[in-house]
Amino acid sequence: MSFRIRFRGSLVAVVLSCLAALPTIAAAQDKVLSTTGNDPQGAVVISTEQVRQGFEERFPGLGVNEISATPFPGLFEIRIGSDLLYVDGEVNYVLQGSLIDARSRRDLTAQRLEALSKVDFAALPFDAAIKQVRGDGSRQMAVFEDPNCGYCKLLHKTLEKVDDVTIYTFLFPILSEDSHVRSRNIWCAEDRVAAWRGWMLENRHPAAAECETPVEANLALGKSLMVTGTPAIFFADGSRVNGALRLADLETKLTETSQGQ
Repeated sequence: MSFRIRFRGSLVAVVLSCLAALPTIAAAQDKVLSTTGNDPQGAVVISTEQVRQGFEERFPGLGVNEISATPFPGLFEIRIGSDLLYVDGEVNYVLQGSLIDARSRRDLTAQRLEALSKVDFAALPFDAAIKQVRGDGSRQMAVFEDPNCGYCKLLHKTLEKVDDVTIYTFLFPILSEDSHVRSRNIWCAEDRVAAWRGWMLENRHPAAAECETPVEANLALGKSLMVTGTPAIFFADGSRVNGALRLADLETKLTETSQGQ
């Protein structure tokens, strides 16, 4: 179920103006003070569990992954997969958008999403990926790709100009049944790298082949990492980029994320 709520800019402006005047509390706190009714003195302690119960009563079946307090008193963050929502303690109001610290001009939502998207790069199951080494292979990246993804093919054209990199490709067929067939044929080819490059760069169809593949495991892995589209690129420092990068941006990201690894 898709959950999207939009609000007019005036409400965002009110939220931002309030942020500058309110004290900061620890984001890791699991209880905050909130007011009820029309009495601002009627402060009560509301726990994240109470917020969860209230949210699930109003929006059953959405699958809440995590609830935490925010630096804004009385405002809670709700995570559903890779999406963030904000609610008051009684779940009478729901906000979707960026929570900004007006004093530091920091986008707290963007910071939170970046932290959530990070992975333990070294823990990825590289034996389930197609491995390509260019030059000394010192810079590393892992990519979840569908063989029928146009942006993945665009990324491969860019990668042809990149040296000193190790590329791990996790076949991630999510676009069609044909993607599953191509993934199997490529993985089961005698030379996986040649079959993969031939298809992605030259549209040379891989020969039909049968064998055990890691495709289902890759799909489960991608789901656990909140991969919802391709290409999804992970770098050695655990950061991710969704979508194809331009050459200059890719070179910068590879160099920055490989330092000290």
